[in-house]
Amino acid sequence: MTPTAAPVGRLLVCATPIGNLDDVTLRVLAALRAADVVACEDTRHTRVLLERHGIAARTVSLHEHNEAARARELVRRIGAGETVALVSDAGMPLVSDPGFALVRACIEAGVRVEVLPGASAATAALVASGLAAERWRFVGFLPRSARELRALTDGAAETIVAFESPRRLARTLALLAQRDPRRALAVCRELTKLHEEVRRGAAAELAEHYGENPARGEVTLVLGPCTAGGGEPADGRLQEAAAAVRELVQAGARPRRAAAAVAKLTGLRANELYAELTRGE
Repeated sequence: MTPTAAPVGRLLVCATPIGNLDDVTLRVLAALRAADVVACEDTRHTRVLLERHGIAARTVSLHEHNEAARARELVRRIGAGETVALVSDAGMPLVSDPGFALVRACIEAGVRVEVLPGASAATAALVASGLAAERWRFVGFLPRSARELRALTDGAAETIVAFESPRRLARTLALLAQRDPRRALAVCRELTKLHEEVRRGAAAELAEHYGENPARGEVTLVLGPCTAGGGEPADGRLQEAAAAVRELVQAGARPRRAAAAVAKLTGLRANELYAELTRGE
């Protein structure tokens, strides 16, 4: 009698929509239907996607607080012949999302790992930004420390794509504007969703806008290369002009009107002067 071959399990790493539930591939849908279990960052969130596409799948949670223990459990199940699908709440697992411990555990155990590509907030924002895409770098979530932010972004010769909290966006933009007011940026908010917004402009312009209009929802920030001298302290000419703006403000002028008036006289940009005026406030 010929012995029956042992069942072969595998891990399927599945990209899911970043907003619009129709932005899921046919291959990912087939994988979710075929999986013995779907490991989810948030089972409630994934259930919405599954129900939208009529998929009745068993789910288990896999998030930052239980990933190490869950990874061991899932590797055992895969070793016993099961197919496990891994998803995050949006986009590709492991990319600023849980899943690294499970993938590493599978690789170390000699388990087959397949990656099913799909929607990506990083690449969608890069294209929507209109900034150079030949050379770019994804840095995940931006650091909260101003010093670390400067170290990451000052002098960059390539486009940078990053995630940012809407609560910290205005402060981050203000810090970027202080270092390089003319630097081209794009704030991509709620990509593929009903209230999608892509706002492009110089760092000083966007800092002013979001300082007055706090952002909501998921934010992907795209930074163009530094301008000439970007990341360096303002030169003497700018400092002198900013001092003139301060004198006008102290005399009772409104900051933006004072910046506009000095800009006309000096040939500097009003947004640049305004950013210098509010530096350190």
